[in-house]
Amino acid sequence: MNIAIRKGTKTDLPAVLNLVKELAIYEKAPNEVTVTLSDMERDGFGENPIFSFFVAEKDGNIVGIALYYIKYSTWKGKCVFLEDIIVTEEYRQYGIGKKLFDEVVKVAKAMHVKRLEWQVLEWNEPAIKFYKKLNAHFDEEWINCKLTDKEIQTYSLD
Repeated sequence: MNIAIRKGTKTDLPAVLNLVKELAIYEKAPNEVTVTLSDMERDGFGENPIFSFFVAEKDGNIVGIALYYIKYSTWKGKCVFLEDIIVTEEYRQYGIGKKLFDEVVKVAKAMHVKRLEWQVLEWNEPAIKFYKKLNAHFDEEWINCKLTDKEIQTYSLD
């Protein structure tokens, strides 16, 4: 299959957002996507971009993405966080995810980061198998924590 991987551009964002929505449906959370195209344009291509991405194209159509950003570890220093690899359902199992992952690894190597990190849902067996093939380290020591936008807004600063 002829798949081209390239750096994402602002004009790719509508297709990226569609893939994000497709992922949300796959992850049984279709109503959780609140990010807008304007948010993505500002945050990816504004004055202070905070994420980058690669796209996978087949015949001029975007069929996958890998979205990542830089984070900082107080113990290790600069790290890359892979937020998502998304391949549209029709094109899964063709090695596109691996090609996208490889591009993010190239970024991590070029930046000489100390870690490349990501998360995977505990029930997502296809993704877990994929990462196991890559010899990924599965961390069972750390627990993910978060405050949602509502929790942030109602947080008491007292």
